[in-house]
This record gives sequence, C-alpha cells and structure tokens, in this order.
Amino acid sequence: MRRPRFSAYMTSLLLAVGLALTGAAAAQAQTAAATGYVALGDSYSSGVGAGSYISSSGSCNRSTKAYPYLWNAAHSPSSFDFTACSGARTGDVLANQLGPLGSSTGLVSITIGGNDAGFSDVMTTCVLQSESNCLARIATAKAYVDSTLPGKLDSVYSAISAKAPAAHVVVIGYPRFYKLNGSCLTGLSENERSAINGAADYLDSAIAARAGAHGFTFADVRGTFTGHEICSGSAWLHSLNWLDIGVSYHPTASGHSGGYLPAFSGAV
Repeated sequence: MRRPRFSAYMTSLLLAVGLALTGAAAAQAQTAAATGYVALGDSYSSGVGAGSYISSSGSCNRSTKAYPYLWNAAHSPSSFDFTACSGARTGDVLANQLGPLGSSTGLVSITIGGNDAGFSDVMTTCVLQSESNCLARIATAKAYVDSTLPGKLDSVYSAISAKAPAAHVVVIGYPRFYKLNGSCLTGLSENERSAINGAADYLDSAIAARAGAHGFTFADVRGTFTGHEICSGSAWLHSLNWLDIGVSYHPTASGHSGGYLPAFSGAV
C-alpha cells in the first residue's frame, strides 16, 4: 500500500512542479513581450516649442524633436504610441490618452500636473500684472498643489498601472525657468523669477512624491537644464514670445535633446 501512495505523491509533486514551471515560463513570456513604449502627457512631452510638428497631431503639436520621438528613434521599441497633447490636464490623460496601454506596454513616460496647477495663468498674471498679484497667484497655485493635485495624479497613475501592469513608468518633472542674477535686464523682477522657480520646485516635489508612492520612477530635469534657463545666455527654454505665445516657457529642440532626453534615458 505504501508504493501506490508514494507513486501518487510523486505524480502530484511532478504535476505541481510542471504547473509552476509553466506559469513561470508564461510570466517570462509576458514580460518579454512587454516592450512597447507609450508617451503620455502635456505640452512638455508633446514637444510644443521644439518645432517640426507632426501634421496629423493637429493642435496637440507632437514634435519629431520631442524627447519621446527621439528616444523611440534611438531604441526602436516593439511599438511606439505618442498620445501626449498640448494643454493636457490629468482629466485629459484619463479621457483621451490611455487607449494604447496594455499588457504589451513595457515603458511609459508622462509629464502632467503643470496645467492642472495653473501654469499658464500664473505666467500670464506675472507678465501682465503687478509683482504682488504675481506672488499671490503663485501662492494660490501652491495651495492647489497641496490640496487637490495629489489626488488627481493618483487617479492617473492608478489608471496607468491598471491598464499596463508590466510597464516601467517614468514620471518626468518640469525645469526651473530662470537663472537668477542672469543676463535678463528687463521683464519680471528678480523676486518674481525666484518665486516662479520656487513654484517649479514645489510642483516637482509633489509630483515626485506621488510617483514614488505608486512605485514609479521620477526623472528630474532641473539638473540637466542648469545653466540653460531663461536669462542664462544659453537658454533651452523659450522666453515670452508675443509672436507665438504658445511656445513661451516651453523647451526648445535643444531642451528636449539636451535636457529631457538624458533625464528620461537615465531613468529607463
């Protein structure tokens, strides 16, 4: 009677091992297949300010000189979906950009949060109104970053994880705009420039915290842009451009190739 029991035990053991190996192989196969790249986000990912816009992208202004397009050209992932769009907020990402995500997605990049926090209105206020109004508007934006933005970021990050569970997600921040005590002689006051830089730091810190909470990688571009801010004499950011207002305070083509691309590549 012992032998049949032993035989049955061995059969069960071998079956369990076989299933485990089969499951491991399936998991490895799924991981190996997850090599597609999806680029999400706002104008800092779509490439506003870099020029060479893809005509089919319309008002989203996706550029062939934007960091996602450059990374794709250099690494040739199994698939590339570029859904980042100028003016996007967190709700726009959820509604319009997540379609390409799936089990085959191995890499996701995203910049988001600046428009939710009122980036455009902050700069408009600071350029057109008094210093006191500028500083007050920045304070309002920072209060929003404290109270509301984290929940909106959580919604986006959770949706990405749910739709692309095998993906490595890189959340990329925003640069400081100004080199303080730099070569700009007119325009905003030094106090305003300092406050705007401080607001960028505040936003980046909030984004980095939520990205980390979701197990995502935060790529900080402030280091790569150091020495190339507005007022540096070698700017990788457009200053105020009255002839093409939409590119104002956005990275140039050099800002994408020299600032955003290295930060992203180092986090992949």
